Amino acid sequence: MNPSVNSDARYWPQGTVYGALLNFQQEWNLRAPQMPEAPHKGAPKAPVLFIKTANTFTASGGGIAIPSAVADVDIGANLAWVFGADAKPVACVLVNDVSIPHESYYRPPVKFKCVDGFLGVGSKALGIAQVKTDAVVLTVKVNGKEVQRVNYADTVRKSQTLLADIAEFMTFQEGDVLLLGSDCLPDGKRPRAKVGDVVEISADGFDTLVNTFVGGAA
Repeated sequence: MNPSVNSDARYWPQGTVYGALLNFQQEWNLRAPQMPEAPHKGAPKAPVLFIKTANTFTASGGGIAIPSAVADVDIGANLAWVFGADAKPVACVLVNDVSIPHESYYRPPVKFKCVDGFLGVGSKALGIAQVKTDAVVLTVKVNGKEVQRVNYADTVRKSQTLLADIAEFMTFQEGDVLLLGSDCLPDGKRPRAKVGDVVEISADGFDTLVNTFVGGAA
């Protein structure tokens, strides 16, 4: 979908939207006992990325439909970088990487991550110079109740290290977006939302990202 009339269209995703998996120390530590198992037989050495396709974009204020066969969905509160020319980030925006709950932490299937509308995008971006990325703390609320705080001081790779490690194998294009990672709860799961819930993701200086979850088609 297109940005809402209140959105800063300059920073609406124009290219490919990538997301970083396993970039919070808490989730890394919880998954570490599984990493020696097949098929990977070891911890990832490079950043693990996934893609959110264009059909997933939902502006702040818009409804996100949960498929009728699904009871609830994972909330993935993220800070994202928007890239300009020369593969450099120029802005930051809040996003909600919504997923159908799954156990595949290395290679989440597209059918769980790229359902129509499954990426809430904040209405306003801040210039990269206005944000101390590695000090940002996101607050997640469901129906007005705080359910999670996501502190970017707790990442496995700080933002510039993540960018440098990704740059070893790919180059971002103008308009691309990189989700810097979402943390899990202490039990390894993420906050959940069901039909009728209102999810808010906020951080100092940003407009709050708000999406209501609605019933979807069968």
